[in-house]
Amino acid sequence: MRRFTIVSLWAGTIAAMDIEVTRSERRKKTVQARLRGGVLHIAIPAHLTTAQEAEWVERMRRRFVDRRDADRIDLAGRARTLAAELGLPPPDGIVWSDRQTTLWGSCTVASRRIRIARRVATFPAWVLDYVIVHELAHLVVPRHDEAFWDLVGRYRLTERARGYLIAKGEEGH
Repeated sequence: MRRFTIVSLWAGTIAAMDIEVTRSERRKKTVQARLRGGVLHIAIPAHLTTAQEAEWVERMRRRFVDRRDADRIDLAGRARTLAAELGLPPPDGIVWSDRQTTLWGSCTVASRRIRIARRVATFPAWVLDYVIVHELAHLVVPRHDEAFWDLVGRYRLTERARGYLIAKGEEGH
C-alpha cells in the first residue's frame, strides 16, 4: 500500500488530495476508487506497471475532482435563470451525466429532461451556460435547423462558446 498527496493547480486554485493505492493479487482487471474520510482509496490489480498505476491514479483523481466541481454548481437554478432570461421553456429536470463521452449535453424532448456531461463542469461558466441553452432550445425545436440556431443565438456568448468547444475538439453535437 502506498499513500501520498497530489497537489494540483487548476483554475487558479491549489487543491491537495490524499491518495492511498492498494495492489491486490485477487483483483485481475478492474480498478476501484472510493473517497473515505477525505482520502481517495484506489484498489488496482497487483500486475499493473508503475506507469499504469500512475495513469489510473490520475484518471480516478480527475474523476473525483470533476464530481466535486460539478456538485458545487446549481444546474437546475442555472437552467431556470437562462430559460427565463432568454424566453425558453425550463426543463422538467436537468442532471449531470457520467455516461456521456462524446456529447456534452442531451435532451429528451418527450420527458423534457436534460443531461449535461459532468466534464462540462470543468469548462468556463459561460460555456456551461451555452451548453444548457443549446439543450433548452431543443425543448422548442428538436432539430438543428435555422429556427433552432435562432433560439440558441439569443445567448450573447454563443459564438464565443462554440469557438471554445471547437478549439477543444468537442464542437460536434
